[in-house]
Amino acid sequence: MSLVGVSKHYAATRAVDDVTLSVAHGEVFGFLGPNGAGKSTVVKMILGLTHPTAGEIEVLGQPAGSLAARADVGYLPETFRFHDWLTASELLHFHARLARVDPSLRAGRVGELLELVGLKDRANDRLSTFSKGMMQRVGLAQALVGQPRLVILDEPTSALDPIGRRDVRDRIRELGEQGVTVFLNSHLLSEVEQVCDRVAIIDHGAIVAEGKLDALLSAQEIEIRAGDGAEAAARQTLDHAEVRTLDGRLRVRVANDGETATLVQRIVEAGVPVYDVRQVGDSLEDLFVRVAERGDV
Repeated sequence: MSLVGVSKHYAATRAVDDVTLSVAHGEVFGFLGPNGAGKSTVVKMILGLTHPTAGEIEVLGQPAGSLAARADVGYLPETFRFHDWLTASELLHFHARLARVDPSLRAGRVGELLELVGLKDRANDRLSTFSKGMMQRVGLAQALVGQPRLVILDEPTSALDPIGRRDVRDRIRELGEQGVTVFLNSHLLSEVEQVCDRVAIIDHGAIVAEGKLDALLSAQEIEIRAGDGAEAAARQTLDHAEVRTLDGRLRVRVANDGETATLVQRIVEAGVPVYDVRQVGDSLEDLFVRVAERGDV
């Protein structure tokens, strides 16, 4: 899947501004951003539900929204409504027909999916009796019923308990291992961090960070336990925007070990005692918060 120079304007509002992305075959790709950042608009354009003002989108080698592209795409929206008078089995049979699954294979496919999402024992129960978490599982099964090559999942674990989240994570990993491309949007950043190969963060309609997780999270942050005046000395030394105090300890983002040594030396020279220095692992949540608060990384 690729987006090249994609923009979407609504009158004077630029919902999406010159977005370029590529997602490889079999990749699990996380798409993140604050509320109102443009995530939903990008997904709608990938699905062909709305058209870009500028730029080009290809899905599985076909123009976005074309019949050829849509035939191989599965989608689980964040908010969905199913016919709750149907049973889980009936609903999946209905979607299997819509996806043109061979009639001779439908029953087997439906049974396989119900087992996959842990609802085999509830196959003949009406959806009206299902909890929100169970409905989320049905939604995931619906997205997979046509054996798509690309699956777009919007908040797939938001209604699940920890066991359910673990199960969905396992399913997402299995999809990637089977060569299925997964485009994942989730506010549960720890979930994204555990399953995604790469991520992109969008803010105010533009991509502000994109790449492999290990590369994005490789910037060093050190934690210093020191006396009063350490923060002022750190700012004078590095002129750093990324200097903050957390729980009485100084947190500083540094480029390398040399910066760490220089910083500690200057703090000591300023007459401030230093008691402890350690490197702190960065997380996807840290990266996301920096983007949301500052608009950059």
